[in-house]
Amino acid sequence: MMQNQTQQWVIQICHSYYPPFLDCARQYAVLFKDSPYKVLTVYLTGEANVGTEQGSASDKVVFLGYKSSQVRGLKLGAIHKIKQLNQSYTFKFCIAHRVKPTYVALLATNLPVISVHHNYNDYSSWSRRIIVNFFKSRLLMLGVSNSVRNDLRRDLRGWEAEKIQTLYNRIDVFTTQLSMLSKTEARKALNLPQSAWIVGSVGRLHHDKDHATLIRGFEKSLLQLPKNSLLVIVGKGPLEESLKRLVANLKLESNVIFTGNLPDAKRYFKAFDVFALTSDHEPFGMVLLEAMVAELPIICSDCGGGAEVVKNIGQLFSLGNSDELATQLVNTYQVDVQNHHQKQSWQDSNMQIELNRYFSDEAAKGYFWCLPFVKQCISN
Repeated sequence: MMQNQTQQWVIQICHSYYPPFLDCARQYAVLFKDSPYKVLTVYLTGEANVGTEQGSASDKVVFLGYKSSQVRGLKLGAIHKIKQLNQSYTFKFCIAHRVKPTYVALLATNLPVISVHHNYNDYSSWSRRIIVNFFKSRLLMLGVSNSVRNDLRRDLRGWEAEKIQTLYNRIDVFTTQLSMLSKTEARKALNLPQSAWIVGSVGRLHHDKDHATLIRGFEKSLLQLPKNSLLVIVGKGPLEESLKRLVANLKLESNVIFTGNLPDAKRYFKAFDVFALTSDHEPFGMVLLEAMVAELPIICSDCGGGAEVVKNIGQLFSLGNSDELATQLVNTYQVDVQNHHQKQSWQDSNMQIELNRYFSDEAAKGYFWCLPFVKQCISN
């Protein structure tokens, strides 16, 4: 059927809609709000889901319903279905998130492709570089941070700088604010004491997140923090048992709480007095934007995309340095106690400025439509 040929469309291909990629799909779909283009978002894996369809912010959503194991290799089935969609719609160009959707887009269509990258080392192997180098003329690479962009430029040598750019992740500030519980409500929901001073961290319990440094830094800061101080770690992962053993060895069982996974964890951010991210080269760190919306002081390791996000509004410590982290936790507490109102006034205004300037949908829209690659796609 050719009923969609008169309308100009953009196709967006995502591997899955599991967090955080549903919001990534939303971020790119809203770039086309009030534009001449409609957005069709395709999820290669995952069953049809009404909530996902609504959260995608797209004019049409297609669920191919594959399991992850079914889209390995050449992904011929997915390529065939994208070809069918390409015959039924007039697509101007394609947005593909991560490597597999990029391959599918390139092999299934002749469209210009904007390939969005959320991790490091996507093209560190020569086999992955073959296809993108072959189709280089119709590709734009976007890293979610300058750190990811530089990683792409290192691996894709010979590509012009304008063909590998940065477009930061962003957040819907208003909707996120509405979803957040108050400090009192959040602590009640998590069974946390209202009077405690709480360090919060949210992320998968994986070696990339370096929770061991977080735990050691917290332990070293305790002598100068209130006796009822807590470290609350939200998330699950393969290092959970080893991290709990570390907590036991440091005799911190009464001060460290593992909550496991929390659905829509950002709702509870205001339960914390400070947010800490100790990751080893975080590609971006959406949790940092959520902490900014919650108006929390932020402490972050000094590498990767996370350092870019908070460089103007947070404290940075040397990766893996628990002594520096401890010092910053103590400093944050002292500021909290000694100059609370002044800190809040400075923090609120600067965080709002950063969110609006770099990490909002409006900021991204202004940058996106000025990219030479996008201008060329429109003019053709």
